[in-house]
Amino acid sequence: MSEAASNPVGERAHGEAWARVATERALATGALALVALHVVDDSFLQPEPGTSPADHVVSGLVPLTLIAGAAALYGRSRAGVRATLALLFGFFGVLAGTEAVYYTLNGGPSGDDFTGFLSIVGGFVLLGIGAVTLWRSRKSNGRIWWRYGRRLLIAASVLVLLAQVLFPTAIAYVVTHTARAEVPTANLGAAHEDISFTTSDGLRLQGWFVPSRNGATVIAFPGRSGPQKQTRMLVRNGYGVLLFDRRGEGASEGDPNTFGWHGERDLYAAAAYLRSRPDVDPARIGGIGLSVGGEMLIRAAAGSSFFKAIVSEGASGQSLRDGLANGEEGFGELLADASITLATALFTNDLPPPSLESEVPNIAPSAVFFVYGENGQGGTETKPNRGFYDAAREPKQIWEVPGGQHIAGITTRPQEYERRVVGFLDDTLLDNR
Repeated sequence: MSEAASNPVGERAHGEAWARVATERALATGALALVALHVVDDSFLQPEPGTSPADHVVSGLVPLTLIAGAAALYGRSRAGVRATLALLFGFFGVLAGTEAVYYTLNGGPSGDDFTGFLSIVGGFVLLGIGAVTLWRSRKSNGRIWWRYGRRLLIAASVLVLLAQVLFPTAIAYVVTHTARAEVPTANLGAAHEDISFTTSDGLRLQGWFVPSRNGATVIAFPGRSGPQKQTRMLVRNGYGVLLFDRRGEGASEGDPNTFGWHGERDLYAAAAYLRSRPDVDPARIGGIGLSVGGEMLIRAAAGSSFFKAIVSEGASGQSLRDGLANGEEGFGELLADASITLATALFTNDLPPPSLESEVPNIAPSAVFFVYGENGQGGTETKPNRGFYDAAREPKQIWEVPGGQHIAGITTRPQEYERRVVGFLDDTLLDNR
């Protein structure tokens, strides 16, 4: 009599194990398909207004290829590999659906939000499969010190992966797929005109314009919400002001990128719009940029002659290139920065711009004023801004706001902020009036 025939209990257990694995594989494949469906919908079927499927070739095809590879590999892998694949792609499935949650909470679901919710379902199914598979496949034999030592090593590796790769990837996905969805209420200190203009790559951007009373006009950036305090200050001092939603934000077309890679195209279009208006002096256009707006304004002023003067407040960096140029990060920070930069490049179908420090010398002969908080972003704004100032050519100024947080100069030292910023703009935009 054969061993299998003489051991029906073992044969039944073996059959149950195979059935369980087959069910697991079917569930995992179906969940992966839900995630892939959203990637296709987001990238190719319903891209953001003003964009086309051709704009998302890399960000669409790379994830789809990885998902297809995971599905093909899943049925041939051991439990540990299957669990790893399920957990990694479950993380991505939930992450890919975050934009659906965000935009649903900020105006209701539309477009690819519906497949985004399916991606979240698929992601949680995969996370559940991964957790159960890991638990069932844990080793219970061998020496106890090795079993628990191995588990501690795996746990430590997972924590490193989360901190240095997965969390940075999540940041990159969120900042390249979500942006402020609503147009805020205007509180600008004067009546405004609703305006729009088109970028060099064909995106329609929406904004507000307050006419000048002193002959000079300033672009307050980014968006129509954050710079409103600065706008009221400028309007109070006679300046014309343009605020607008950058690409992918508010009422403007395009894909968002909170890091602002190559966002100077939006500023070029805004400056060109101002230069086309008969009530704007093209020789008296300035800019004030907050945080990433300051970084984008540095690049715009370095790459054009549109701006006679700019104020950059709270700038530091946009990618790994800036981290290396600023020389302020340890190995762990650089590794996380590298993960964010690589993921952002994937999700935006674009390469990171040059370091800001390499750009600031090209701002001259336009004037630049670097402003940063003493405690801005945990005190990390000091080194890059001093580096920018040292690299810049005259005319240039710099001010560390005592006790200031990130882009909080106008609330920390309101009178001194107005005196310094408006004084700088008066000296550079009005000196030949």
